[in-house]
Amino acid sequence: MNSGMSEGVAPLTSGPTIGFREALKFWFKLGFISFGGPAGQISIMHRELVEQKRWISEKRFLHALNYCMLLPGPEAQQLATYIGWLMHRTWGGIAAGVLFVLPSLFILIGLSWVYVVFGQVPWVAALLYGIKPAVAAIVLQAVHRIGSKTLKKPSSAPVLWVIAAVSFIAIYFLNVPFPLIVLSAAFIGWLGARLAPGQFSGGGGHGAAKASYGPAMIDDDTPTPEHARFKKSRLAKILVIGAVLWLLPVAGLVAWQGWSGAITQMGWFFTKAALLTFGGAYAVLPYVYQGAVEQFGWLTGPQMIDGLALGETTPGPLIMVVAFVGFVGGWTKQVLGPDALFLGAAFAATAVTWFTFLPSFVFIFAGGPVVESTHGKLHFTAPLAAITAAVVGVIASLALFFIAHIAYIPGATGTHFSQLDWVGLLIATVAAVALLRYKVGVIPVIAASAMAGLVARLSV
Repeated sequence: MNSGMSEGVAPLTSGPTIGFREALKFWFKLGFISFGGPAGQISIMHRELVEQKRWISEKRFLHALNYCMLLPGPEAQQLATYIGWLMHRTWGGIAAGVLFVLPSLFILIGLSWVYVVFGQVPWVAALLYGIKPAVAAIVLQAVHRIGSKTLKKPSSAPVLWVIAAVSFIAIYFLNVPFPLIVLSAAFIGWLGARLAPGQFSGGGGHGAAKASYGPAMIDDDTPTPEHARFKKSRLAKILVIGAVLWLLPVAGLVAWQGWSGAITQMGWFFTKAALLTFGGAYAVLPYVYQGAVEQFGWLTGPQMIDGLALGETTPGPLIMVVAFVGFVGGWTKQVLGPDALFLGAAFAATAVTWFTFLPSFVFIFAGGPVVESTHGKLHFTAPLAAITAAVVGVIASLALFFIAHIAYIPGATGTHFSQLDWVGLLIATVAAVALLRYKVGVIPVIAASAMAGLVARLSV
């Protein structure tokens, strides 16, 4: 997407290098093992790339992560794209970003088909019943993990805690648009860097670098490679290519279906979701829910939660739930006719994925050179610290949203306590304890919760 395309995949030229084929093998493996949502995926990349392989230093890793946290879209996928780009130019970034997404797309298309065809089968519904509380617990875990890395002690950095609390109140109770919350937090961070720099110097993304794992191939003082240095001509080329890659599919869909066609509207809606929502998958989900369920009717509210449950069981970014939304919407709207339900749904899922992730690549290739010139500069890192604190509050609001949806029995009447789904709340509590206290993996927790739901539902 920039001049690196014509320059091959040459890696960094100073110091030890990583072969493109070796990197490709890792990115391929990462696409299949990246479970656990954004926090889990970032932890996997940190363990593999910073601690074990030593391809990149902790400080450079966190600096890149801070930028990805600022962007709309899936920060874990963008981080992989950034590191791939830094090591092997544009093709390295494309390989890392695409392989992060591709396995989960194919898996989710298959799971979505099973869901729409067999979702009402009692034992399948029972499994999903058990998974939903686990999803609520996983979101709670994300609040804890990101918050513990972002927020210092209240006594030493109360401003970040205030930002998180106000963000929670603003989005959950006052319905303040998330972009406005992010912009406000960024302004507070910018102002704070000048008035109270100590409040923000240790924050930003997932915390400051605290450990040393030895020399890295891309170390703290490794010079920025030529392809990662800012040039106006390169930026212009990236923006033009990105615009063409968006306009051509949109033009094709409009010519085929018209502007009001289901897939055309999906393309436009998920482009807006990719551009206007910040803070990763957990922050974008309320926006997607509002549009896909309430505005367009591509699927129902319970189906959306089921889709998130399926997304938690697959590798790749959690925002891949949009593929489920596209599949169910394509199936419901019969975008290729009643005789091609699967093909139409799979096409819709693929189109939605394209429009959701294309901006992420543009953001990394366009903004990466700027980020590489800001190492250690508080005027850049302080707004990121404030934004990440705001994201903690937003994710906490999402956790409360999911807990509220699993706490009550649908259609139940009677007293407040008789309407509570005690089994669902018990599964959520046990799952949360397993994740937070005993550090059990996401997949075992989901599997155990699914079995608990199966037993609870089929024993009634």
